[in-house]
Amino acid sequence: MEKGKACQDAAVRLIKSLLAAYIVTGLLLLLLALLLYKLQLSESVVNIGIIAIYVAACFLGGFLEGKMMKTRKFLWGGAFGLLYFAVLAIISLAVGQGFSGSSSHFVTTLILCMAGGTLGGMVS
Repeated sequence: MEKGKACQDAAVRLIKSLLAAYIVTGLLLLLLALLLYKLQLSESVVNIGIIAIYVAACFLGGFLEGKMMKTRKFLWGGAFGLLYFAVLAIISLAVGQGFSGSSSHFVTTLILCMAGGTLGGMVS
């Protein structure tokens, strides 16, 4: 019975971290859109901004996850980054966007999300 409660608590903490990271992602993407509108940024700058936002959000989520879990922080941060990316990929497929770009872009984004989460967990 105790193990089930611990798993449930871990899942709730993970969801809280995901929610915080997606709120930050949304706010930063809105800021990037405003900058794009005002400054007429190039496509390459926007792409770099999007990836930086993903990494920053994963770092924040991994940091929060590490603070809440207290043990094996880097593993929880890495798991957070993987889950963050998985949700992004599922939403992208669900709205019909598919995976734009090459498969190397897909894998690179996955690695960056996991690395950001892992680093956040390590720092926490």
